[in-house]
Amino acid sequence: MTLPPFDLHPVESVDEARELLLRYGEDAAVICGGTELLLLLKLGYAGYGHLVDIRGIEELRGIRLEEEALVIGAAATHREIERSPLVAERLPALAEMERHVANIRVRNVGSLGGNLCFSDPHSDPATFLLALDAEAEWTGGRTPLADFLVGPYETALQPGQLLRAIRIPVPGDDVRVVHRKLAFHERPAATVTCAVRVRDNSVTQARIAVGSVGTRAVRATAAERRLAGVSLDDAAALTEAAELAADASEAVEDANGSVEYKLQLVRVLVERCFREAIADRSCCSRAPGSVRTRD
Repeated sequence: MTLPPFDLHPVESVDEARELLLRYGEDAAVICGGTELLLLLKLGYAGYGHLVDIRGIEELRGIRLEEEALVIGAAATHREIERSPLVAERLPALAEMERHVANIRVRNVGSLGGNLCFSDPHSDPATFLLALDAEAEWTGGRTPLADFLVGPYETALQPGQLLRAIRIPVPGDDVRVVHRKLAFHERPAATVTCAVRVRDNSVTQARIAVGSVGTRAVRATAAERRLAGVSLDDAAALTEAAELAADASEAVEDANGSVEYKLQLVRVLVERCFREAIADRSCCSRAPGSVRTRD
């Protein structure tokens, strides 16, 4: 496999990038890490005469705390997030999730923004961030990530627009975040994230996101409502919530398995995530938040 010819345009500002994207229109694409885009080009699934390289735009990099939210620049790599002292202190579950994205080569160059803008249905970060009510900051404004990720390989970005950053509300100390997945050949086949708040031996709030089994990651809101207010020992409620999460997952049959197989994966992963989240009755968000399953 060889790359088709293209012109590479390194830029140092958002305005410069937008000007090039508008000038070349559908013959241009943004490249940051390029881990997925270059593979598409090699396979002949896409073709662009111009690639706008945004790695040199300083404002798209970095990780900072702003109004009790982690703000991660769109060009920040998975490896930078994984190793960030600020992330380790304020949201270690995010660092742990990033530690199991693909492989070290991908994490060294692949960016969080690139992952989300590519909008691959098989994505750890999309599932994780949906469960934490993350927002996308882009040149068109700020929007919930659920609205930014329109569908498979499609986002809310319009021609000439760029993703600037991802804003993640930092969970309180009474929240535990757990992310689990089943992966084949380093690509997720099923991903589930649970964020659980506990008080007085009962669930005061649960957030559940499911991804990689359908065409996009989704929030399982009916499952969340079923768990709100239940006792930590209510096994029947958890079984019902897992079933509701499977119903919400929009699973489709593909090379990873049948619809029923994927629904069962969701049921199992939701129960495991929730049980792990409440295993420590203090339910602190600073506890480890991701367990890697078989790849």
